[in-house]
Amino acid sequence: MILAFDGRMGASGDMLLGALLAAGADPAVLDPVEAQLDVLYDIGTATRCGIEATTVTVRRTGQRAEGGSGGHVHDGTHEHTESNDSQNHNGTHEHTENNDHQDRAEGAGPHRTFPEVVEVIESLGLPADVETDVLAIFELLGEAEAAVHGTDLAETAFHEVGADDAIADVVGAALLLADIDPDRVVTTPLAAGSGVVEMSHGVYPVPAPAVVQLAERANWSLRSGPVEAELLTPTGAAILTHAAEGVESLPSLQVSSSGYGAGDRSFEQHPNVLRVLTGTGTGNLRREPVTVLETHLDDATPEALGGLQDTLTEAGALDVTVLPTTMKKSRPGHLVKVVVESGHARRVARRLAEETGTLGVREHGSGHRFVADREQHQVTLEIDGEGVEVTVKIARIGDDIYDISAEFDDALAVSRRTDLPVRAVLRRAERACRDSLGDDLA
Repeated sequence: MILAFDGRMGASGDMLLGALLAAGADPAVLDPVEAQLDVLYDIGTATRCGIEATTVTVRRTGQRAEGGSGGHVHDGTHEHTESNDSQNHNGTHEHTENNDHQDRAEGAGPHRTFPEVVEVIESLGLPADVETDVLAIFELLGEAEAAVHGTDLAETAFHEVGADDAIADVVGAALLLADIDPDRVVTTPLAAGSGVVEMSHGVYPVPAPAVVQLAERANWSLRSGPVEAELLTPTGAAILTHAAEGVESLPSLQVSSSGYGAGDRSFEQHPNVLRVLTGTGTGNLRREPVTVLETHLDDATPEALGGLQDTLTEAGALDVTVLPTTMKKSRPGHLVKVVVESGHARRVARRLAEETGTLGVREHGSGHRFVADREQHQVTLEIDGEGVEVTVKIARIGDDIYDISAEFDDALAVSRRTDLPVRAVLRRAERACRDSLGDDLA
């Protein structure tokens, strides 16, 4: 499944939340965030140039005047009318609504450093994959802010971006994306807007400096306009930098769902909404941004090297290779090469250093890899009157299946239980999968 954002009116944290909910994500996945942070998600609707869109306002728990006692608010009657109130740009770069700002969580709670944000996220008890995504997004935000201010990541102080509402935006978006579980996320070029934005450090041209830094790391394109206002916020830019691949136009899709997330400000000729579509489509191998880390080791133990596959994969590595080599003074050593998503590079490099004791890790810079869409099927084999399950991986380019491979570990477990050779189990599982797919095969 492909999830495609239409970025012609930019994106912010609340617009992403609204769009994902409108596209079918389950709001119940947000419950753990409300239970851990002093916030709730107030879900409603708004009209922007005749388009009904979903709004999400992060509020302080217990501060909502009506209906705010526990759980996200979504009773179907909470509706915002269009307003021409100006946006609030006091450092958050987020869209705001002035008619109900008293109980919003925007900027509320302590302003934190990057390590403090990490501590909060790790305390939320999120699923491991979601926590990895959230940490990567805040690492991107932190690196962008550090680059702008000339500071180290650990010393970078998040202001509103480190407050409870911004954490709720990022964690909420990651949870909703995980609930939809697309195979691929894309976005058309993101509109930044134009004009100037007032921040705590002064008045700056749009896009804001942190957004520019994020765009340098992103796989999507940035464009100006179409209105004189700030449309792309650092929070929205960071989420999409981590999650989305850039495309020039919406891909060909057999659409299964769609939705609109509302921004707070209204414009006369342009609906201030983030549109999202989900569906299946045909196409080529998809392009993912990656970077390559490497280091030479001359004193690593076999145990340490053998454990790198597991420890670095847990930290976010996509692939780990250990190669024997000859180093200075003709001493035997090893070259460790790690392929990693760009947003995870710093964390994986640190784990590599901690696990091996290396004094330096080289980064080859951002590149890309071309990958197929992948999915897993469970097949049941009957062996000696007993049903056993084996996972089979299917590789697609668009709708065309070009490879079917049984999971070796599953086949090995079946082999040990039944005394069948592993190769026989693999062949039977792959044949069963092919038979179940029938006409879907290329």
